[in-house]
Amino acid sequence: MKKLFVMVFFALTVYAPSVWPDEKVDHVLIRKVAIEFIQTKIEDMPGKVAIKVDDIDPRISLAACSQIEAFLPVGSSMLGKTSIGVRCNEKNGWTLFMSASITSTMNMLVSSKPLQQGQVIHAGDYTIQSGEISQPGIVTNEAQIVGKVLKFSIGAGQLLKQDMFRPPYVVTQGQSVQLFSEGQGFKLRTEGIAMNNAAAGQAAQVKVTSGQIISGIAKSDGIVEIPK
Repeated sequence: MKKLFVMVFFALTVYAPSVWPDEKVDHVLIRKVAIEFIQTKIEDMPGKVAIKVDDIDPRISLAACSQIEAFLPVGSSMLGKTSIGVRCNEKNGWTLFMSASITSTMNMLVSSKPLQQGQVIHAGDYTIQSGEISQPGIVTNEAQIVGKVLKFSIGAGQLLKQDMFRPPYVVTQGQSVQLFSEGQGFKLRTEGIAMNNAAAGQAAQVKVTSGQIISGIAKSDGIVEIPK
């Protein structure tokens, strides 16, 4: 009986690793993979960038993995509060989503005075301030808005975002326009009435004297080019 006990103990000692739970991945390693992924994605981001990746809940236990990679989940952004995915690409792998915050400190534009809807933006309508940007679409360069039109009225000191502005219209609804088309061996030019507003490069619908509506591309004031 004693001999049998010794044999059983020996077997458990030698073969236990194969039946005990698998080794778990270190949370520090997962977090490191996520941070390195973010760093590669923000290399060309202007300003001074700060990264914060939240710690993983200590109750989460994941199997060890030699093929770990990070990725950006659909709908997530590389700026502001976001989510970073980390997954194991081995058979029966796992996927973990981690909360992160990415901010950039740089120059941004704010309105220097109340601005009215439809106003064309010029130098003097804004000032430059240094601050922390934590959302996409913030205006950081005057070239992004000078000459554009404000979509709605705003007050002084308001942070400017790119979606507040639109390009100026070169064709307006009801305007008399010139329809123009040119190809090999021919030129066509006729007049019509614009059926919609359009900035340069945008589609314009034009009604000609016959009543037909023709689609073209607004090129400059009063000119609409018919695609070949």
